[in-house]
Amino acid sequence: MDKPQRKISGFIFSLLFILSLARFASAQEQESKPEEFRIMFYNVENLFDPFDDSLKNDDEFMPRGMRAWTWKKFEKKLQQTAKVIISAGGWRPPEIIGFCEVENRFSLIQLLKRTPLERFGYQIVHEESPDARGIDVALIYRPDRVKHLYHSAIPVLFEGDSTGATRDILYMKGLVGGKDTLHLFVNHWPSKYGGATATITRRRDAALTLRATIDSLQLKDNRALIVITGDFNDTPADESVLIHLGAKDRVQDNSGFYLINLMHPLMGKWDVGTHKFREEWSIIDQFIVSSPLLFNSEGLRIGEKRAEILRFPFLLEEDRTHNGTKPFRTYNGMRYHGGFSDHLPILLHLDL
Repeated sequence: MDKPQRKISGFIFSLLFILSLARFASAQEQESKPEEFRIMFYNVENLFDPFDDSLKNDDEFMPRGMRAWTWKKFEKKLQQTAKVIISAGGWRPPEIIGFCEVENRFSLIQLLKRTPLERFGYQIVHEESPDARGIDVALIYRPDRVKHLYHSAIPVLFEGDSTGATRDILYMKGLVGGKDTLHLFVNHWPSKYGGATATITRRRDAALTLRATIDSLQLKDNRALIVITGDFNDTPADESVLIHLGAKDRVQDNSGFYLINLMHPLMGKWDVGTHKFREEWSIIDQFIVSSPLLFNSEGLRIGEKRAEILRFPFLLEEDRTHNGTKPFRTYNGMRYHGGFSDHLPILLHLDL
C-alpha cells in the first residue's frame, strides 16, 4: 500500500472511530435520560351531543334549543378538542387526559373514534354524575403506557343540604412503568354561580370530601404517589384549596407527606391563567401532587418542566374589551363563537 492510500485508510478509520464514539455517547445519554410521562387536564366547555336525554337538563344543547347545537357543531368540537390533545404532546400525546364538562360516555367515544386520536388506542374511564345539567368528569388513558387497576366515583355531599348535587370526584388507580402505583383524582368543584360567598361552603365540602380520601390513602401508604387535577373554581390561594384540602403553596422544609400545589408559582402574572372573567385571569385549573413525587430520585417523579398552562396561539384571541388576550371559546353567552373552550388546558410533566 503506497503512502496516499495509507493516509486515506487512516482517515477513514479515524472517522469511523469518531462516529462510533458519538453513537455510544448518544446511546449512553438516552439511557440516562428519564422517560417522560404526562398528564393533561382540560375543561372542554360543554362537550354535549345534540340528542335529548330525558334524565338530564340538556335541552339547550339540541338543534332547536337555545344554543342551536347541531351534529355539525358537535363534530367540529370533537376535532378541535383532539387538536388540543395532539398539540399538547407533540409526536406523542399525553398518557392520561382528564376532562370536565363532558355530557356522557357517548361523547367521549365519538372523540376517540371520529378524530385522529383513534390511532392512539385511548381507553375511557367515566361514571355518570348526579349534576343537574348532566355534565361529568372523565378521563382517557393509553393502556400501552398505564395499566388501569381500579376506579370509582366519589360523591360530594353538601352539609345541611341533602338535595344538592354536583359532579362526583373521579378516582383512578393505575400502574405506571410496570411498578409505580399512581392515584389520580379528577375534580370539577361547584361553581360560583349565585355568588362566590354564597357558594363557598360547597367548594369547602368538595375539598373536605377529597381530603378525607387522601388521608385514607396516606394511612395505608405514607409514600403514596398522588396527582389531583381539575377545575376547582377556586385559585390555589383560596381557602378551599389552601386550607381545607391542605395543598401547600410552597415546598416544605421536611420530606414528610403533604400536598403541594404546582400552579401556585404561576399566579400573579399579568395575562396568565386558565380562565378569564372580564379583565381578570385566574388559575382555577390546577395540578396538586403528593410530596413523594417531589422527592423520589427514581421511578415516577416530578419532571423538570413540572406543570404548565398550554397557551397555543389558536386557543386565544384578542380581548378588545379588557385588553390582552382571552380564551377562544365555543360560546359567548348564547351566541355560537366557534372556538375551543373558555378554559386553557394544563399539562403535568412526570419522569420515569
